[in-house]
Amino acid sequence: MRGDRGQRGGAASVGHFAERSIAGLAAVTGAGVAFGLLLLLVRVRWSPLQDADHAVADWFNDLVAPHHALVTVLQAVTDLGGRPILIWLVTIAVVGLLIRRQPRLAVYLIITGVGGLILDPSLKTLVGRLRPVVDLPIASAPGNSFPSGHALGSFVAYGALLLVFLPAMAPRWRKPAIVAVGVLVTLIGLTRIALGVHFVSDVLAGWLLGAAWLGVTSYAFQLWRRERGRPVPPLTEGLEPEAGHDIAPAPAEEHVLAHPRSAVAELLVGWVLVFGALYAFGTYVSYHAKGTFFDTLDTEVPRWFADRHSEVLTEVSWWWSKFGDTHAILLIALVFCPLVLAVWRRWRPVLFVALAMVGELTLFLASARAVDRPRPAVENLDGQMPTSSFPSGHIAATICIWLAIAVIVLPRTDRWWRWILVALAVIMPVGVATSRMYRGMHHPTDFMGAMLLSALWIGLLYLVIRPNADVREGNQPSIESEDVDTLDDELARAGRAD
Repeated sequence: MRGDRGQRGGAASVGHFAERSIAGLAAVTGAGVAFGLLLLLVRVRWSPLQDADHAVADWFNDLVAPHHALVTVLQAVTDLGGRPILIWLVTIAVVGLLIRRQPRLAVYLIITGVGGLILDPSLKTLVGRLRPVVDLPIASAPGNSFPSGHALGSFVAYGALLLVFLPAMAPRWRKPAIVAVGVLVTLIGLTRIALGVHFVSDVLAGWLLGAAWLGVTSYAFQLWRRERGRPVPPLTEGLEPEAGHDIAPAPAEEHVLAHPRSAVAELLVGWVLVFGALYAFGTYVSYHAKGTFFDTLDTEVPRWFADRHSEVLTEVSWWWSKFGDTHAILLIALVFCPLVLAVWRRWRPVLFVALAMVGELTLFLASARAVDRPRPAVENLDGQMPTSSFPSGHIAATICIWLAIAVIVLPRTDRWWRWILVALAVIMPVGVATSRMYRGMHHPTDFMGAMLLSALWIGLLYLVIRPNADVREGNQPSIESEDVDTLDDELARAGRAD
């Protein structure tokens, strides 16, 4: 009897898989055929399609060009489909999956993502279609027009990430997540038309090709599971439902903070006190320190640097200064925080880093506006800046991000490389501070103000958030210290049979 039920269950499973396979293949084939037809019409320059493309491009240009705020919003949305964002997302996901010992899903993301990267430029070169020419250009893009790389890339990348991480979501959130990804991909494609860098047919082609390629790779993954005797779930449940717990960001953490309301109150009060200390020190060194050591320091040091300007040092200072700008600091945080989630499965360290950066930015802007200190009376190599001199935002941001990283990592591993992060917490701020003063953008006491801001704010966060509380409670990383050096071997194992 049990054997009969097992056989019937197996037959039913095969039947369900066959039905889904036929429906999936039909959908993938349909997307491929539609793309091929669209490609043919573009290649032969079919007049009705060309007329429709140009009419829509002109209509969007007339609608969008006069509204600069709308253009800014469209640019922000379109950036979500650009290669830098998509490559970052896929790369972080791959590293996280390897850390969580899910090499099959990591290989799936790599193959799917690389395929999308190859298809876009190769087809653009094959077709050779020029981009739209509109009356009021509001954006530009390199290369040819067909198909839209943003439409193709966003469909493939966000779709693949969704299929991989759906099992980590609660069932009630899966359909909203699917809808959200669909809306995002649609908006990214529409922005390419609205900004005048693609025709409608370019975006449609990108979506169709993306659907076909994503369907092919997903179907191949399902076949792989079937060949190894694993059940093949519908794609609405993700590629590997059994991996849901392992790939969830922080499944072991029920509460990020034990008393969130009191923590918010403590941080708000602390923020005000830190701002008061910054305002007091900034006002003193800016307007009331004449004839003191601070005045001598702020006068002589900028002159000393200005007298030693050279072409080589100016170039070096420009690059080093970039390590402290907003984009660099944001990139470091966007790499570090997902890795923390992948390794230690806790949101609290991520919250610590996020609050460190938000607090630094708000304290810097508020104190800079309140103190309103002029730049040093030497040549300012970076020209006119939108903020005042005290405190240095570059230096404060650099101190906060690297100090926060060192505070989190130091007690969590016994590997030798943790001391590199401690060294960077000193070297990076000193380098950025030297470059900013060399370029005539800050006084030495602006550097001191940045140190004061960082020390007080990071200290406050450490006491309130307690980012390493889980270590004291016995939390172990998802990958042990001795396994770090062998992490690359996971890719080699991915192609082997179970």
